[in-house]
Amino acid sequence: MSAAGILVGYTANGAGADALAVASRLAAAADAPLEVVMVLPSEAGNSSVPADAGYERHLRAQSREWLAEASTHLGADVASKLHLRYAESFAEGLIDAAHEFDARLIVIGTARGGLLGRSRIGSVANELLHSSDVPVLLAPSGSRELPAAQGITRITAAVGTRPGADALLESAIRLARATSAPLRLLSLVPIDLPAGLDADLAALTSSVHAEEVLDEARQALPEGIEATVETATGETIEDAVRALDWHQGELVLVGSSRLAAPRHLFLGSTAAKMLRELPAPMIVVPRTTRS
Repeated sequence: MSAAGILVGYTANGAGADALAVASRLAAAADAPLEVVMVLPSEAGNSSVPADAGYERHLRAQSREWLAEASTHLGADVASKLHLRYAESFAEGLIDAAHEFDARLIVIGTARGGLLGRSRIGSVANELLHSSDVPVLLAPSGSRELPAAQGITRITAAVGTRPGADALLESAIRLARATSAPLRLLSLVPIDLPAGLDADLAALTSSVHAEEVLDEARQALPEGIEATVETATGETIEDAVRALDWHQGELVLVGSSRLAAPRHLFLGSTAAKMLRELPAPMIVVPRTTRS
């Protein structure tokens, strides 16, 4: 990851502080540059409303102060730059900036109102998760409370129960190498059955299939990369997630739905259910990686 940087979409609130904290820990662990970006409303997009030059100057000055204050929370070992950008939407501005800086990852905080340590998708995250061609990391509420020195303790790749997770595995391997963190391959097996079906037989069949997919993923790992494998079962995806152990400092990677356009994100139903219970930052990876 050192060849390309990490972009954090900063806002002067708790969600922005959470995003900055996770991005800073990841940048330090991966020895990657950090681009801290604030997106302001596009002046061109407000042409129907007479511009207030005084207000625009105040907004720019205030935004620069917020960025300068944010920089004081970055570790001394993180190479960072501060940027103001203008766009029609926050998500559009972040995607454009990620292309401009050739960023490998976009980091944002999650919406207010979610449980501490969990993620809640707001309008910005929703737009990014359905349009970005760059992986997006969602920083859970309260991430700023974790010690910065903790670093990245484990990379978990949720490979699902179907084969074909090439882009996800490539990203997980790259991230594990860059951060020197151990890799875990994970499959979730929810037992959500119609009435009358044999739950034990369905559980056994699902678990066997999940183990086959995990074994296929493990065999696809390049030489020198080892990973633990784990299958989690539960009556629902949420139950399966709650039954697992999660480390502080862990990152979780999930793939995009098969509804996603090539090289773009689309958050699938399984990942959305995981997100509600996951106490760790989640990275959503496009179906195929950008060159």
